[in-house]
Amino acid sequence: MKWLLAILLAVFLGLQYRLWVGEGSYAHRARLQQDITRQQAENDRLRERNRALAVEVADLKNGHKVIEERARQDMGMIKEGETFFMTQEEQ
Repeated sequence: MKWLLAILLAVFLGLQYRLWVGEGSYAHRARLQQDITRQQAENDRLRERNRALAVEVADLKNGHKVIEERARQDMGMIKEGETFFMTQEEQ
């Protein structure tokens, strides 16, 4: 009878270990849930970035004003007939 009690106790302790510490435990599940939440936030951020880029690409494909604006901002280009003035701040 003592052997049966010892075996049952060992099985019980083994199951308790897995429940609280091992793979599939409460702690493991909580870590996975945190990882899922973090990944969902990252996915939302990237989805918004992709949406903004898609809008910008569509504007560049369809609008000459957008292309002109980008050329002025990024490359410092000016139109014919415009006068370019460069100002410097005093230091």
